[in-house]
Amino acid sequence: MSDLVCILYGSPAAYGVVTLPMSVREGINSFLDGFIDTENMRFRDESLNFKIKDNIEEEIDTNIAKSHSSYPKIVKQFGNGDFCLEVAAGGFTSSQIIVLLGENGTGKTTFVRILAGLDKQLKEDIPELAVSFKPQTVSPKFDGTVRELLYTKIKNPWETNILFRTHVYKPMDIENILNQQVQKLSGGEVQRVALILCLGKKANVYLIDEPSAYLDCEQRVITSKSIKRFIMHCHKTAFIVEHDFIMATYLADKVIVFEGEPGKKCFANKPMG
Repeated sequence: MSDLVCILYGSPAAYGVVTLPMSVREGINSFLDGFIDTENMRFRDESLNFKIKDNIEEEIDTNIAKSHSSYPKIVKQFGNGDFCLEVAAGGFTSSQIIVLLGENGTGKTTFVRILAGLDKQLKEDIPELAVSFKPQTVSPKFDGTVRELLYTKIKNPWETNILFRTHVYKPMDIENILNQQVQKLSGGEVQRVALILCLGKKANVYLIDEPSAYLDCEQRVITSKSIKRFIMHCHKTAFIVEHDFIMATYLADKVIVFEGEPGKKCFANKPMG
């Protein structure tokens, strides 16, 4: 879409600098590299890269037995049959991320809500799973600071759980907004806090609906790496709804493809490679 590009860098909530306009190619490459050649200015220590594979798997002890679990075939109808979702039975293991892909209105959010036990009609049909759920839309209603919210909801896992602190809390850069009022946070800050709350809860299965929403390019790379490392090292399972294809490709060990006519009749395949 762009004819020219300006890069904005600085310290969030403190100061910002806007560069002179540059060509699209030069601007995007400079932003990804974290270095503006024409101004001899480095504004980020590391370059952003979108490697499909990482060396995370090499750090994991492959001799640890993975626990298996499954969910049955699911059929969910809304109202008088205005929308019907059929989900094929599937299974999952620990240290695994399953990404849900499909058009809007094909039932991805409906599926994760069913797994979370939030559907009263199907609650008895779903095996009991210790889950933590981050919904698609996060509305901050807490009257207090981020620090007070974290202590209220998840106590202090960043102090007692070294894996959580290393792979989630520190990379998400929450320290800078701990004393801010929750209701005055920006969309990206709310999303980061919501992810901290979700991953900070003790669970075996993490259900995360659109973690990239409101996050900028740099935060999406950091967030995807944080989620992947946390799930792998802590031997958990995650079901993630994601429309950012690069982020989805990086995260996914398996994929569930949703197909059909959006808003009418849709089908979710079993997890596939």
